[in-house]
Amino acid sequence: MRLLTGDPPDQAQAAATWLAELRNNGERPLVSDLVVAETYFALQSSYQVPRAEAIAALRDFLNSGDVEVTGAAAEILRTANLATAKPGFVDRLIHEAYAKQKASLITFEKSAGKLPKVQVLS
Repeated sequence: MRLLTGDPPDQAQAAATWLAELRNNGERPLVSDLVVAETYFALQSSYQVPRAEAIAALRDFLNSGDVEVTGAAAEILRTANLATAKPGFVDRLIHEAYAKQKASLITFEKSAGKLPKVQVLS
């Protein structure tokens, strides 16, 4: 979050310095899908970043080579028109987590019904 927003400045600088030190040592920090989802919502709710801009910022950060993504977030963020897609980004993250476990997603989210192995309850 701090690296994307620069806020608060002292924490953003500390995060940038830490990341640069890791990079200099040939290391990359791990970023989980849960952290990406939390950042996505914080960018929108706390910083009023429009959905499309939040998606682009996260996509660019995760594809920068500075971090290693532990889940499917980077791949899902490459979905065309994700800012207006139904189901949305976080619903797709949830679906992928279930799919990785070879489980079905049970939901009331009608738009998720277009994804494989989803049962929509009514």
